[in-house]
Amino acid sequence: MTAAFNSSRVGVLFGGLSSEREVSLRSGVAVYEALERQGLHARLVDTGTENWHEQITDIDRAIVMLHGRGGEDGSIQGYLDTIGMPYTGSGVAACALAMDKIRSKIVFEHSGVPTPSFCVVRSVDDLSDFMVGEDYPVIIKPSREGSTIGITKVCSADELETAFEHALKYDSDVLVEHFVEGDELTVAILDGIALPVVRIVAPNNNYDYEAKYHSSDTKYFCPSGLEESVDVKVQEMAIRAFRSLDCSGWGRVDILLDKNHQPWVLEVNTVPGMTDHSLVPLAARAAGLSFDELVLKILLTTDVA
Repeated sequence: MTAAFNSSRVGVLFGGLSSEREVSLRSGVAVYEALERQGLHARLVDTGTENWHEQITDIDRAIVMLHGRGGEDGSIQGYLDTIGMPYTGSGVAACALAMDKIRSKIVFEHSGVPTPSFCVVRSVDDLSDFMVGEDYPVIIKPSREGSTIGITKVCSADELETAFEHALKYDSDVLVEHFVEGDELTVAILDGIALPVVRIVAPNNNYDYEAKYHSSDTKYFCPSGLEESVDVKVQEMAIRAFRSLDCSGWGRVDILLDKNHQPWVLEVNTVPGMTDHSLVPLAARAAGLSFDELVLKILLTTDVA
């Protein structure tokens, strides 16, 4: 498979200026090293630097390893479209929609993709209105962040205002979401195929930034340990969600599975992490793909229309 790219010059776009810069730096380096191991001509390009545009003038295609705003929200994809450079993953509209949790959930609802009930909140009064008839806990989060940044699990009324103010630090659009008690799952999508389901067990059932990237106590199960029929149902739901936003190439769909084995889609990630704690490489290994093979398959998505 490397023969098709032996003469290609590949730019790994990473870093950026979002709140997920640290994760992006690690993802980009891991992908760059995988390309180098396979003899491909690769270059790291940090889009958080002033002259990054000049660094891509002589590359043939780009692997986008930018997480969060400026890289996962369609803006970098729009620039690459403008200069006619092929790139990995979803296009402008799909990236922008997937990054916006409020609008992607609206699409899910209209597409028949189950997603937890929610409300857009602009004040503590809005929160109080949503909580009429709603049981604790609930989830409060910014609409356009990733890596669980700005998210709070709220267990009582006296925590609402603090959680709302915390989310507002990251986005003017904030949502409060019904909390689904159950298994936390994620499904990687690679070129239209759902990879094996990953089940996540975090300390105190709280899969936050610390649990995701730094904790050694977070457990990942792939195979998931669920019944095969449940795995298949979850994978099918992941593909439905991915397609409903018109995503392409590769990505990851985060899902909660309630006690009745009903999957509820939380969000679609169009540029998932590729660090040593990341879930797409874990799922790929369970499917028989090494990290290097996974990177090449992602690179091949630059040729998908």
